[in-house]
Amino acid sequence: MSLLLNQPSKLCFRKPVLVRSSPLHSDGFSFSSLGSQTLPYAIVCADPCRPNLVTVVTRREGDFSPFDRKMPMDLVERMGMIGSSNGWTAAMHKGVVRLRENPAPSLKGRDLKSIELPPVVTLPLCQTQMVTNVAMSSSSPEDLDCVVAVKFFGPQLSFCRYPARSDSEWINMRIPNPSFFSSSVMFSKKDDMFRILGSGGHLMGSWDLSCKHKNNHNFQRLRFKNIPKLTETKRELLDSCYVSEHLVESRTTNETFMVKWYKKTVANTIHGIERMETEALMVFKLDEEEGNAVYTQDIGDLVIFLTKSEPLCVPASSFRDMRPNRVKILDVDETTIVNLAAQNWNC
Repeated sequence: MSLLLNQPSKLCFRKPVLVRSSPLHSDGFSFSSLGSQTLPYAIVCADPCRPNLVTVVTRREGDFSPFDRKMPMDLVERMGMIGSSNGWTAAMHKGVVRLRENPAPSLKGRDLKSIELPPVVTLPLCQTQMVTNVAMSSSSPEDLDCVVAVKFFGPQLSFCRYPARSDSEWINMRIPNPSFFSSSVMFSKKDDMFRILGSGGHLMGSWDLSCKHKNNHNFQRLRFKNIPKLTETKRELLDSCYVSEHLVESRTTNETFMVKWYKKTVANTIHGIERMETEALMVFKLDEEEGNAVYTQDIGDLVIFLTKSEPLCVPASSFRDMRPNRVKILDVDETTIVNLAAQNWNC
């Protein structure tokens, strides 16, 4: 099934009355967490364009530490890893997306589940070979109300409802605004919506799955407030960086944050390819009602885990050895921590 934005009624995914609850498992490639925001057991940081670079980080005493671990190369390279969400890794081969359950201590003693989705339909003037990321609306594709979203590079955004059922189907939509072509999709548990940021973070698109509103999609313009004053040197440095924007939600405080991630190319290489390291971060607290994105260096007791797929926000006080008001970056190029309060924009 395919449609454009001027046909919103078909995008309404009504939830059944009975919903099976599922435990939260470990996640891979990147991660997010539903409900209580329990941290995953392990995170696999991978790059589909560099399948030989795979870093696995595991939770030890509440924090995450990197270690070397072999990953199935058929999943990383031959099958084509495209992302991960809520403990399930997504791979695509010949237009078919397969969800695979990630290993975790709680799953020992049984085979890991694998679910194959229907073939992806490519819309006119779109492509479905390169993927930005994958997001799921619940902790398992076997949940009756689960919707899987895949954001492709370019205009196409696809939703698959009932992924574990034989009558599952794709609903494909084309977003003609080029500011969304390289954006990632995320699921807001708080608002029961899929969301996507336009390049630069000035525009945010939302898709309501609960059918509470007549028009189930909405595009909102965001206004940046309290932006720090930068020195000319700092501004020139940030202007030379690669910038990406990421949405992350705190389920404990009901806050939504936008993270601007500035990265620069450094001299040292991995397998002959130059690495990119974090130069700076800017965190903005979103006020969706007013349409404001307010810069802050104080997110309180929270810790943001930033990856290329689905960021996660948890209270530091709930986990041992975690320090508050920090962003932990987990990527194939680096694993580092940024203290938001220590950032200086006047140097």
